[in-house]
Amino acid sequence: MTASFRAIAGSFAKIIAAGSMLAIVATSAPAFALDDSQKKEMGDFIREYLIQNPEVLVEAQTALEAKQQAQRTAQSGEAVAQYKDEIFQSPTDITLGNPKGDVTVVEFFDYNCGYCKHALSDMNTMLKTDKNIRFVLKEFPILGPDSVAAHRVANAVRLIAPDKYPQFHQNLLGGQEHASEETAMAVATALGIDEKAIRTSMADHPIDEQVRKTYQLANAIGITGTPTYVVGNEAVFGAVGLDSLEEKVTNVRACGKASCS
Repeated sequence: MTASFRAIAGSFAKIIAAGSMLAIVATSAPAFALDDSQKKEMGDFIREYLIQNPEVLVEAQTALEAKQQAQRTAQSGEAVAQYKDEIFQSPTDITLGNPKGDVTVVEFFDYNCGYCKHALSDMNTMLKTDKNIRFVLKEFPILGPDSVAAHRVANAVRLIAPDKYPQFHQNLLGGQEHASEETAMAVATALGIDEKAIRTSMADHPIDEQVRKTYQLANAIGITGTPTYVVGNEAVFGAVGLDSLEEKVTNVRACGKASCS
């Protein structure tokens, strides 16, 4: 292999390692044509290069993940700005904490989400220690028919006994049993809510416009799992933990954004 050809092949290997071969070749590589033997030689060289330097594949994967996360953050930020009223001020959502709090945390959750169950203590701690926080709950039943059924009971509780919804939420999400219509109904009736009234409400509202809008918002923001939070101008994906959520809240108070530069 000639020195010049090795240099070209080395450049191609680095391009592959950066994860952007086609784009870079199309815009910046010198124009040249390879015959079949040269293509094979280059392919062998690139393979040899990557085997001898496998760390570049890790670097490429890391760069790809960072790029994808940046794109996801940009998409979600645009959606949060576009739909901020529906996200933060929907009259059908249950609000906990200070209704006039200076920072709002919105949580998309599913009653059968194990991570949501684990993250319940994060919300409770924030509500206990921060008397100026406003916490909005958006039911987002995506984990199967039982989650949808449990949500329908929850929605009936919200409509007929909104004052008891916060405790219903704590008991159902914080419980160990799989959430379903049966378990949700048991939680509701244990709080003194009439089962007949719940079932009447469920029959009167067979199509839940509230959760349909939540699905639409989640799709716009790019939410594919629970829990997902919206704080300030950002969507925060996953059960990131108390420290991370509190940091986002602190940043909103300091600079008006979830991440201060």
